[in-house]
Amino acid sequence: MPANGQGEINVDESESYSDTLASSEDEEAACLSRTIERSFTTTTLPADKLATIESLPSKRDHEAFFRECIDIMLREAIFEGTSRRTKVLDFKQPETLLKLLDFDLKAQPSSHSDLIKSLKDVIKYSVKTGHPYFVNQLFSSVDPYGFVGQMLTDALNPSAYTYEVAPVVILMEETVLREMRQIVGWPNGEGDGIFCPGGSMANGYAISCARHYYFPEVKVRIHIGRLRSSPEEYGKMDPDHLEQLINTSLENGERPFMVSSTAGTTVIGAFDPIEKLADICKKNNMWLHVDAAWGGGALISKKHRNLLKGIERADSVTWNPHKLLTAPQQCSTLLVKHKNVLSEAHSANAAYLFQKDKFYDTQYDTGNTFLGDKHIQCGRKADVLKFWFMWKAKGTSGLEQHIDKVFENAQYFYENIKQRPEFQIVIPEPECTNICFWYVPESLRMNSTEEFLDKLQNDGEYKEKLHRVAPKIKEKMMTEGTMMVTYQTYKEKPNFFRMVFQSSGLDKNDMLHLIQEFERLGQGL
Repeated sequence: MPANGQGEINVDESESYSDTLASSEDEEAACLSRTIERSFTTTTLPADKLATIESLPSKRDHEAFFRECIDIMLREAIFEGTSRRTKVLDFKQPETLLKLLDFDLKAQPSSHSDLIKSLKDVIKYSVKTGHPYFVNQLFSSVDPYGFVGQMLTDALNPSAYTYEVAPVVILMEETVLREMRQIVGWPNGEGDGIFCPGGSMANGYAISCARHYYFPEVKVRIHIGRLRSSPEEYGKMDPDHLEQLINTSLENGERPFMVSSTAGTTVIGAFDPIEKLADICKKNNMWLHVDAAWGGGALISKKHRNLLKGIERADSVTWNPHKLLTAPQQCSTLLVKHKNVLSEAHSANAAYLFQKDKFYDTQYDTGNTFLGDKHIQCGRKADVLKFWFMWKAKGTSGLEQHIDKVFENAQYFYENIKQRPEFQIVIPEPECTNICFWYVPESLRMNSTEEFLDKLQNDGEYKEKLHRVAPKIKEKMMTEGTMMVTYQTYKEKPNFFRMVFQSSGLDKNDMLHLIQEFERLGQGL
């Protein structure tokens, strides 16, 4: 449903859309349920069939159980759980949920029918993070191809540390990481990289690499340092203040060795000026790390890549495909420009894993190109497979179209709420898909944005009242289960909502529906 030239919503059309949602919800939800049920063949399990104690699947003992579980997951978690006609969650208070679900672990085996009931209960009372209206965190969506890759990963259960135990995964990881390095802008995809259990761990690896790069002797002795941060303007690092900090540190006889910048901050979605920071790092012989866990997906888009201009000058990059690219959790990477640093900083030369006299080329275990002896972990889930399967299915052009659609949705939402008096923007002209705003109920509305900002700045009582609005709306949306959007403070600002868009399955009608839902939930406050 397009907006007019001024970005305003056609009220009649948007109300019609909302009315249609309400009037047809029960009928279409029932139809959806019947359609899904017909799509799967459900095997009735004997009620007295007990779980077996052997940790090995048996066609006789487990095939019917597997099929029933998979059918339920597809029907209730995947298709119903991502339908606009169903709730994002069925919220219960903790004491109620403890009574509804059987969490107790017993001495004797459970029956398969009891396990099926537990499976259904877990799905029923869990947040459906793949739902179109779950826009609460920096992850969302259920990518169909990523889901298959995730299932295959769990079915094979590989641990990605040597070619011996995970030959396909080892080669797959290097292929994906090399392509990601190429997208960053490093010639021919040269460099190094690893998959990590989360962006914070990837950032920790980057610090370790930078420290080893400048102080290799630190690996075998205790080192205590201090981390400093630069002040921010709308979430961005200030290069001038950073230089002041570096100069002060040098004057004190210290040796600053790393700048950690961000491309897509968690709350605001801000991008640091990477090129200016790269100039400072080059001048002072420092390592530049870019935490692009959230914003890294924009690198794939020709339209939005400029947000990370200069990233090819970084020494290391964190990039989480499970965020903006919506790979299943978790899928995090660290990319390093310098080939040997990861292994030099972290290798332990574990003889029980990395034998030198294997019958194949052991560079696939410990060579600089491959991923074996570069981690502080030993056992490591093969997070690459789901992302590789997604990328294989959609191609780079498909991933680019996904990114462009997500940014388009965010801009459409932003342009529409700007025109409405009940919404006030926290950060003008957002860079990423984070849209931060206050919902202002009628009792607190001003005649203009200027009057609102003046009231916010100078009236403590008004600010406190506005601060209480977001938690009340969040409570209503959670208890009703209609959507999930997070809120937080920032610096001295009162609570505001942060809408994060990352599902390309949403369209303009969804944007209008989300706006109308805020208006409905905010009535009477």
